[in-house]
Amino acid sequence: MGLIRVRIRAIALDLAILAGHLVLYPTGILPERPPAPPPPDAAARLPTEGRSRRPVVLLHGFIDNRSVFVLLRRALRRHGRQHVEALNYSPLTCDLRTAATLLARHIEEVCARTGHSQVDVVGHSLGGLIARYYVQRLGGDLRVHSLVTLGTPHAGTRAAPLLSAHPLVRQMCPDSDVIAELRQPAPECRTHMISFWSDADQLMIPAETARMDHPDVISRNIRVRGIGHLALPVHSAVAAGVVAALDTADEAVADAPETFSVA
Repeated sequence: MGLIRVRIRAIALDLAILAGHLVLYPTGILPERPPAPPPPDAAARLPTEGRSRRPVVLLHGFIDNRSVFVLLRRALRRHGRQHVEALNYSPLTCDLRTAATLLARHIEEVCARTGHSQVDVVGHSLGGLIARYYVQRLGGDLRVHSLVTLGTPHAGTRAAPLLSAHPLVRQMCPDSDVIAELRQPAPECRTHMISFWSDADQLMIPAETARMDHPDVISRNIRVRGIGHLALPVHSAVAAGVVAALDTADEAVADAPETFSVA
């Protein structure tokens, strides 16, 4: 009965988040404009804190847009991440590989504009799978230091066949060619991967499919208790976990907690 109550609360929270997100959704339809560089004389007067930290690129899930990251973006900036940008990919995109190529171009542009050689990426759901494909299959591990995924179907989800009219959804099925590619060896992958997965995620079937388990990848799995799929990119506890994961990605994290509860 306890688990049932947790799942009911998670569904109720997801429905409330969906209602709020529908209000914000129109604000994220247009692509984000890159920030204008400061004048040369002004750049020298800017505070140095945060300028040396890697930019963070946010990537939304299926049929979503950058508006889903309003709260996470705020949390990242509040903790010293000055360069935080979100990339929209079209819901008309029919192939995950195409979206991964778009992400590659965007990250190259971010690096050129900011002067950084690497970025960190946070992807929700399908966005995390797109970013992982870029890292493992397109050489993106040279550019992505840390990849954080939130409710991403790393092993495919059995919920996908129920919604498989769209080609992108079919690529999230456990037996898809994309999932098979991601199972292939990646012996030289340098990117640190941190996967947040929830025991109350209604779209990850089974819930453990959102764990990142690959023998060649530097990975860490963080179990979140008591929240659903839509809450992962907007919940304050998860945002705090993402900030902490990025801050400790350069350090030994053997003693870091692997589970936290928000139920």
